[in-house]
Formats: sequence, C-alpha cells, structure tokens
Amino acid sequence: MISGTRYNTYSAYLHQRYGEKVYKLPVSLPVTCPNRDGQCGQQGCVFCGEIGAGYENLPASLTVSDQLIANKAHIAPKYKAKKFIPYFQNFSNTYLPVEELKRHVLEACQEDIVAIAIATRPDCINDSYLEMLATIREERGVDISIELGLQTVNYHSLIKINRGHTLAEFIDAALRIKRWSMDVCAHLILNLPWDNMTDTIESAKIVSALGVEQVKLHALYIVKNTVMAKWYQQGEITLISKEEYVERVVSFLEYLHPNIVIQRLIGRAPETNTLFTNWQTGWWKIREAIEEQLRLQDTWQGKYCNYLNGSAVRKFV
Repeated sequence: MISGTRYNTYSAYLHQRYGEKVYKLPVSLPVTCPNRDGQCGQQGCVFCGEIGAGYENLPASLTVSDQLIANKAHIAPKYKAKKFIPYFQNFSNTYLPVEELKRHVLEACQEDIVAIAIATRPDCINDSYLEMLATIREERGVDISIELGLQTVNYHSLIKINRGHTLAEFIDAALRIKRWSMDVCAHLILNLPWDNMTDTIESAKIVSALGVEQVKLHALYIVKNTVMAKWYQQGEITLISKEEYVERVVSFLEYLHPNIVIQRLIGRAPETNTLFTNWQTGWWKIREAIEEQLRLQDTWQGKYCNYLNGSAVRKFV
C-alpha cells in the first residue's frame, strides 16, 4: 500500500511521486463525442447530459492558459498548492485532429505543471495521438495519464446504455497506451441497473489483468432530461441501495490488484441537475462508509487478487 489506509489513495500517490500536494485543474476543450456527432451514434450515452461531465468547468471558449490561470487563482491560495495537473475532462478529449490536441497540451505544459490527465473514450485512442503525447512527455518532462471511460465490463450493459463501443475497444486502447508507457485510468460505474456483484468483481479482475495503473469509481446519478431520466421516472429501472453500493466497492477493492491507485470511490454531481445523486447524501459520507466497512471486515485492496499468472498451476512452481 502507498498510504496507511486499506486502499491506495490518489492523494498519497501524488504526494509520494511529486513530493508535495498536487491539485487537478479542470480544463474544457472545444470537443464533442463520436457518440453524439454521428461517427458511432447521435444520442450519446443514455446517462449523459448536454454539458457532459464537467459541471465545475470553465467555458471551452476560454483558452487553456486562461482556464489554468483562473483555476490556479482559486485553488493555490485556498490549498497552498504549488504543483498542478491540468485535467482535460469534458466529453472525448482526443476526438479532434492530432495537431489541434498537440497545441492544447503544449499550452498546458507550464512551469508548475507536473502531469496532464486526458479523459476520453476507448475508440478515440490511436497510435498517432499516443506517439505525439509520448514525445511531449519526453520533451517537456511531464507525466501523461489517459482516463478511459469504460463504465462496465458487462458488454450487454454497454449496449443498453448506448455506449457506442464494446469491451474489446477498451482492452485495445489500454494495451496501446501501455505500449507507449503512459498511465491508464479506468472509469467505472459500479451500480448500473443491469449489473450485479459478478460484474463488479469481473471489472476489478479485468483492469488488474490489463495492468491499469489507476481507477476512478462512480455511483450512477440520473441527470435531468436524459434517456435514463425518462426510464427512471417511468419506473423502468431501479437502483441499488447505498448499502449495496458500499458492499460492491468493498468487493471491487478486494479483487483489485494492490498496486492500482484509486482516484476516487464515489463521484459527485449538483442536485440541481439531477433526479438522483448518491442517495441524496454527501459523497464524503459514502466514502467514509466504505472505509468503515473495510475496517469492520478487516479487509483491504488486493486481498483476493490471487487469480493472475496461472493460479491453477501455482502449486507446481
């Protein structure tokens, strides 16, 4: 474990790697998604709202530099931060020409920037983009991590949420990113209506087998005026209880490789934009409930990570 907790926390990882606290700064790029513009779909994922995921982002009409300046002005004095990670968050941030992405990334490579995080879809990963990013990493001395929205390893659920890609594309993207020696962060939702504990555990096993470096967990929230909101209001889907979500996260951690860093255990979204968010309670309370269960059950990340490297023949070697 990197930290003294029962799972590898992101804050401890950043402090160990960079020697002090590091803060993410959200950045919006003028991009969309291939599941919205007709490349692989037009309606988008059934849970995705019109503004995507960046509720706290500044407008994409501002330059990357202007967004970073504004966010630093807010974060630096409040948290006494000196090192930062620009986080290209909203929609699919590699869904634009290579040279255009390069220009945005270079603009973010400032003196106090130690890494750059880029959120995108598995079907928006290509070797040409990775080669460009790897070159910037070497020339500018910044780490680069790519966050891939997988959501679930249940390929039937991927179809139901109109994800526009399958599990295969995620596997391909993760392996390609690793060949260029950049970190992969897998984004997962552990309480999609059609998934169960088996899917939860298999998600942990697959990202572990792929050697993913980081994981970001998310409880499903129902955004207003989406397809999923319609299903929710009409009673076509039901969500698991908060207690069951806690149970799933604990089991996920138990089967997850102990070296994988956990960026977060629960997401958050403004109640004004949603019909359902984290069982209408504070996200930190759910995180505390997960940590309490880890203590009460005397369990930890990686406790059951014994399935890799030919577990059936281990007794012979």
